Amino acid sequence: MGDSTCPSPLGRANTIIADGTEGLYSPFQAGYAGQDLAAALLAKIFRRVRMGIAVRLWSGPTFRVGAGGEADTTAENSAREPPFVLWFRTPRAVVSLVLGRDPLRLADAYFRGEVDIEGELFAALDLRDHLEEMRLSPAERFSALFMALKLRSLNRGPAARGSARVQGARERAHTRGRAVRAHSKGENREAIQFHYDVSNEFYKLWLDRAMVYSCGYFERPSAGIDDAQEAKLEHICRKLLLKPGERFLDVGCGWGALLIHAARGHGVRAHGITLSGKQLELARVRIAAAGLEDRVTVELRDYRELEGEALYDKVASIGMFEHVGLKNLPVYFDTVRRVLKPGGLFLNHGITHEHSGWRRNLSTEFINRYVFPDGQLDAVSNIQRFMEDARFEIADVEGLRAHYALTLRAWVERLERRGSRALEYVSEATYRVWRLYMSACALEFESGNLGIYQILARKRGAETPMPLTRRHLYGE
Repeated sequence: MGDSTCPSPLGRANTIIADGTEGLYSPFQAGYAGQDLAAALLAKIFRRVRMGIAVRLWSGPTFRVGAGGEADTTAENSAREPPFVLWFRTPRAVVSLVLGRDPLRLADAYFRGEVDIEGELFAALDLRDHLEEMRLSPAERFSALFMALKLRSLNRGPAARGSARVQGARERAHTRGRAVRAHSKGENREAIQFHYDVSNEFYKLWLDRAMVYSCGYFERPSAGIDDAQEAKLEHICRKLLLKPGERFLDVGCGWGALLIHAARGHGVRAHGITLSGKQLELARVRIAAAGLEDRVTVELRDYRELEGEALYDKVASIGMFEHVGLKNLPVYFDTVRRVLKPGGLFLNHGITHEHSGWRRNLSTEFINRYVFPDGQLDAVSNIQRFMEDARFEIADVEGLRAHYALTLRAWVERLERRGSRALEYVSEATYRVWRLYMSACALEFESGNLGIYQILARKRGAETPMPLTRRHLYGE
């Protein structure tokens, strides 16, 4: 699930698409017409939005729409620098707000490069709370439809056809994830590969040195992401009371950070499973570099394919169960219980939602289309109920919502700072998806719409001596 900001490195005059072709979206595009018509149309669309928005078209000056659009005429307000400018680089981007049926058409235009955000992305994301206010009355909609059709007609010339060719290349460069319906093994494998097999080099640019793709553990807000992730790995190991010689399983092991930390720092024999081929390759390289091949193994395996019973003393699942699918949670927890020894400990670390179930809305549609095709969240109370139904005893629950907000802001800052290098490994559309996704998630955690919990549970059937206090988690 997984964000200070600076202006986008993509806000230049000509953009580069994945195949190296220079884009046609330029502020000096001479072939487009109807600027005044487009400005009037945007004023109509945003007239009920309760925030002032600075807007720029493919040519012409910046102007205001929304609340204060007409009122900000004083010298003081005119001189005030807006935190962001919404830049419509093509008439099509404006027209789609009226004629398009896709509820995510504004985000889609941003990913294609037809809309840009100059300035603070986090400030621009406040728009997500005002999308409902963009609805028009029947009379307003009729007038807007007429204006949109006229604007589209004015831009049917050679420049628009050239733009369409570039547009086609952009859409081919960014592939949406295939919809997941049954959360079958094949669907989950494809969804994981869609997200995690983007590029190991891309992830290295903005993750910490251990490449931990889940929330850090910040002992203070100013802590660096490397320290926060190392602290998180140690926090998990201490919660699990790992001891030398124990067998430890990491379900969804990523690039192997927790496996390496647990084996090197706590002397366990560790095994990890993943569905990502690229993660598997790099995890094996990192394990070999650490000299741990005799104690740490990884394999490409679905959790449902885990064999045997009572094999592991401790099990961790960090940022994985969000991919399982709500209807599969009983199978997931039953599988963990089966492979865990009597009295063994299980730590489930994952994102939750403020309400029960995975309801279809703009946020869930965005996540499933562009980021996690198989992602589904539930309330933490329901997650604990599923665990108890699988005969786990809940031993400890810790909320880390503030930690994930800090983590995501750190990731966004690092990604933006290295934006030019990121485009060496992924398409511009993919860069934009990750930048927008992680920024939006940071705000969701800060608002409390999303939560994240570490739930430590004990397998019923045998007593495991547990510390009477949490002092062991924080001592030297």
